[in-house]
Amino acid sequence: TYGNGLFVTVGHSGTIDTSLDGNSWKRNGGPGHNAPTVTSYHLYGVTYGNGTFVTVGYSGTILTSTDGTIWTETTSGTDHRLLGVTYGNGLFVVVGYRTILTSPDGNSWTKRNAGRRRDLKGVTYGNGLFVTVGKSGTILTSSDGNSWTSRTNGTKNIIYGVTYGNGLFVTVGWLGTILTSSDGTTWTERTPEPIRRRHLRGVTYGNGLFV
Repeated sequence: TYGNGLFVTVGHSGTIDTSLDGNSWKRNGGPGHNAPTVTSYHLYGVTYGNGTFVTVGYSGTILTSTDGTIWTETTSGTDHRLLGVTYGNGLFVVVGYRTILTSPDGNSWTKRNAGRRRDLKGVTYGNGLFVTVGKSGTILTSSDGNSWTSRTNGTKNIIYGVTYGNGLFVTVGWLGTILTSSDGTTWTERTPEPIRRRHLRGVTYGNGLFV
């Protein structure tokens, strides 16, 4: 993710790397670093909002930082794996295995009803709407992060990534799944044939282009 003049990426065994320019990187956590390890759990998602970086991972791990260097573990209230995090409309939203958590500041978290069988992989915010995606073609939407509505989309494939840009939500997933929606409610499959069998795990928007 990017925020406050800093790129931050996270990964295996608590790894946290930061960069001012995207070329030179400093390791702030994980194997081979000099600073104290905040967590040994794998980290899967990171975002920036309201002056705070938030990263999430296995066993309910949530870490926060204002500068990307000093990280503090917060109590999530769950031991489920957490895979996605976003910020929008004054609210952080975290998703994972049977889990949706919300927080206004990244420190105090509230559990929301994700449904017993929801295995959620990614989440984004755009046009006044949170959208989270996951296993078996799951797509849920919420305007406030509290109440979530399941959306029909025509696929049973795992959906891993979701983003918003240029008036459009785009999701990607298993077997080349690509779905788009202008409102988060009605979804259309856009999968090009050459990548029909490729597993897609992430998607973003910038400079007029979805990648």
